[in-house]
Amino acid sequence: MEIIPAIDIIEGKCVRLTQGDYSQMKIYNEHPLEVARQFENAGIRRLHLVDLDGAKAGEVRNWKALETIAGKTSLIVDFGGGIKTAADVDIVFNSGAALATVGSIAVKDGPLFVAWLREYGAERFLLGADVKNEKIAVSGWMETTDRWVYDFISEYIDKGVRQIFCTDVSKDGLLQGPALELYKNIVGKFPELHFIASGGVSGMDDVRRLEEIGCKGVIIGKAIYEGRITLKELC
Repeated sequence: MEIIPAIDIIEGKCVRLTQGDYSQMKIYNEHPLEVARQFENAGIRRLHLVDLDGAKAGEVRNWKALETIAGKTSLIVDFGGGIKTAADVDIVFNSGAALATVGSIAVKDGPLFVAWLREYGAERFLLGADVKNEKIAVSGWMETTDRWVYDFISEYIDKGVRQIFCTDVSKDGLLQGPALELYKNIVGKFPELHFIASGGVSGMDDVRRLEEIGCKGVIIGKAIYEGRITLKELC
């Protein structure tokens, strides 16, 4: 199973939120490149980079951090947060991202996202399915829809998407364990999917459980920054 550390960016700094709440922000490092290099030096190959300013504003903001990390490390970077237009997609790819992470736009404007899949190739996108009570949440988790996560995933698998990550907002940032039942259900329903778990990981036992239920990858944030999981353990 692939381990994918997360770096969340606000005002160019490496931060973490709790349950997507911007008022519960903790700064871990003023220089995200330093953090990315620590991951790279430990043997990590992939990075999940999130523009939280962009997610809130509805437009890509922290593309400079992406450009710096992609240009000065060998990490395979997926980047998301605020991608709403084709111009945003171009900025993300031109700044060095291997994949563009898309969530809200796939919910709010499916035809536009499908057009991007055709234009750039479905393999260039990581689809984010953020959920509260199995319903899709959007706009930096500030808005919950009536759309079941299973219907959402099924729709875009049919459109060629193969990599999807799912974050249970109720678990994120609490270090109380991931949403194992939810992820087990998703993996069971969509065995062909390259499914990546996200949120709630508190230690290596959680990582092993996610691997056991068939997850192909796991995004880990706060557990690393709080010292619950060491870089040596990840590799």
